[in-house]
Amino acid sequence: MRSHHDMGGLEAGPVVPSEHDYAPWEKRVDALMMLLSARGLLKVDELRRNIEAIGPEAYDRMSYYERWITSITQTLLQRGVLTSDELGRRMEEMKARHAAEQAQ
Repeated sequence: MRSHHDMGGLEAGPVVPSEHDYAPWEKRVDALMMLLSARGLLKVDELRRNIEAIGPEAYDRMSYYERWITSITQTLLQRGVLTSDELGRRMEEMKARHAAEQAQ
């Protein structure tokens, strides 16, 4: 059975090649992937498998690097590098920091 992401041979419309600048967060995601790979904490097969596991609706809604960070997060959770509690706490810290920066 074909997965949602597998577009091989299907009509998908024109591909418009264009150059664009990467957002700072996209560059950080790329750097994170490179660092984790260099340290043996992420393999390209894990990255691909966890991208392919994203549900169709979320997959279509996410950008390229949003899929990457979702996959990286899933891999780190699966490997026990971080827990969902740690991730939740860290996300709350980041939200609070962002809110404080916006209030200034």
